[in-house]
Amino acid sequence: MAKKYEGAAIGIDLGTTYSCVGVWQEQNNRVEIIHNDQGNKTTPSCVAFTNTQRLIGDAAKNQASSNPTNTVFDAKRLIGRRYSDSIVQNDLLLWPFKVIQGANDKPMILVNYKGEEKQFVAEEISAVILMQMREIAEAFLESPVKNAVITVPAYFNDSQRRATKDAGDIAGLNVIRIINEPTAAALAYGLQKRANCVDQRNVLIFDLGGGTFDVSILTIKNKDFEVKATAGDTHLGGEDFDNRMVNHFVKEFKRKNKEDIRGNPKALRRLRTACERAKRTLSYDIETSIDLDVIHQGIDFTSSITRAKFEQLNMDLFEKCIDTVNSCLADAKMEKRSIDDVVLVGGSSRIPKMKQLLQDFFKGKELCKSINPDEAVAYGAAVQAALLSEGVNSVPGIVLQDVTPLSLGVAVEGDLMSVVIPRNTSIPVRKTNTYYTAKDNQSSVTVMVYEGERKKASDNNLLGLFDFFVPPAPRRSLPIKECFSIDENGILNVSAEEETSGNKKDITITNVNGRLSREEIERMIQEAEFFKSQDMKFKKKAKAINALDDYLYTVRKVMKDDCVSSKLNPIDKVKIISAMIKGKSLIDDNQQEDTSVFVDLLKELESIFESAMNKIIKS
Repeated sequence: MAKKYEGAAIGIDLGTTYSCVGVWQEQNNRVEIIHNDQGNKTTPSCVAFTNTQRLIGDAAKNQASSNPTNTVFDAKRLIGRRYSDSIVQNDLLLWPFKVIQGANDKPMILVNYKGEEKQFVAEEISAVILMQMREIAEAFLESPVKNAVITVPAYFNDSQRRATKDAGDIAGLNVIRIINEPTAAALAYGLQKRANCVDQRNVLIFDLGGGTFDVSILTIKNKDFEVKATAGDTHLGGEDFDNRMVNHFVKEFKRKNKEDIRGNPKALRRLRTACERAKRTLSYDIETSIDLDVIHQGIDFTSSITRAKFEQLNMDLFEKCIDTVNSCLADAKMEKRSIDDVVLVGGSSRIPKMKQLLQDFFKGKELCKSINPDEAVAYGAAVQAALLSEGVNSVPGIVLQDVTPLSLGVAVEGDLMSVVIPRNTSIPVRKTNTYYTAKDNQSSVTVMVYEGERKKASDNNLLGLFDFFVPPAPRRSLPIKECFSIDENGILNVSAEEETSGNKKDITITNVNGRLSREEIERMIQEAEFFKSQDMKFKKKAKAINALDDYLYTVRKVMKDDCVSSKLNPIDKVKIISAMIKGKSLIDDNQQEDTSVFVDLLKELESIFESAMNKIIKS
């Protein structure tokens, strides 16, 4: 039975381009997807740094064109990866912000904040987004939130899952469960559309988001949700479709004007924003235009793109999605006709060509578009959070059985991959294999743990390694039991035991993948709190300045009224004008002033002005 946690628990869809948060409402027996302070239910996964403050979400995205090198997005594409990864190297060519190689080949994001150069790991940027999601939930619930279920792409590997959990720790959240995005979407679909389904139904979740793509096949019967197979690509989504358009227009600009805008971050950011908007427009229109004033070297850029051209630019990516669907069906040992429902999730699933290809693949089957593709993942995460919370009784008693996306095993003699847990094995799971020493009288064994589907171990992803000491013995005579266990979060732990001597050792994932140490996480938690207090300090000051400015405007308007001005006591008039001049001077040059100075001056001005107005009324 799953452990229950005290206090409110929220579900967070930590997306590449947009994030979303939901909570189960006991009084209404449903999930509430919570809107942010801009009234939007999705928040851009974007963080910006300026000379005065840190901006998150909509505020960060809105100023991206004017501050491209210090506006960070796509952190999810860096999380759990190495700087030397070819995927990261390709992305570097398209990002306006700088990413450099850190210790242990970890990518470090370089920005300028308050006049100083700062370095952040992807986990820290993700943590900022998670903190924002928590604050949105706390404002709605009017109470503190500590526990959270966070979603990840089904095809995230062990390193990426652990890194996401680390991001939650840095954000000050107790991550009670990591859940796969398509599985969360299936929970949303099952509860909203199949709540009373008695017959067994096979559901395919097609989850194409901003940066990742997942396909999962589940069997739903009553309240039982069993994942049969999952497949995907952690680097395929709407961002890639945008990139194809950006490259297309960069070439067109160069052809027309003999100028290359690739070295101009502001121009690229403006073009990317225009391409993202054009992509959305092409979901309901057959043609749209790009119109950017003075984009580079004083040159205006105007062009157009048709839906047909957009489809041509991205056709290989669309077909790759269909190939992944086919692969997932094969892994689930199912035919196309066995699928009862095809559910679309993720903003990019709205693309007409993608829907057409998917419908053609399933021989004209009607696609399910009845759940909100932007909110479904957060909805399912909130359901899972409710299931793990103490005192929540109204949520349906769902039984969820997920699978591991990649095969896990060890390297054996000849650099062969010996699989201990095959991919698409139901989790949680615990499996043990017995191995033997390869040489006479060897004193130690190096256990190298890999994930992946290649036959050659070194072609797969190395998760970690450790040395295990054994007593001298003839080759192949000493049995060593290696135990692999995957928990509910899909996170792996490995132990090795040599029974004759009783030696046993648990694996500690090393920094092979640049994973943060506990000390680094603790430091980042403290830094996150510091940045949060700085943000709050800035907001408090901005609020005080705005309040003073508003009051000055009101007083100025009243003072311009000749009728009022003529009745004012001359001494009071001088006091008011003096306070107004002082206030304007403070607002115009507020960099060095403490918040209390603005608050105190507002109180002083209110006192002088109200006293003067009372004298007029009495007279």
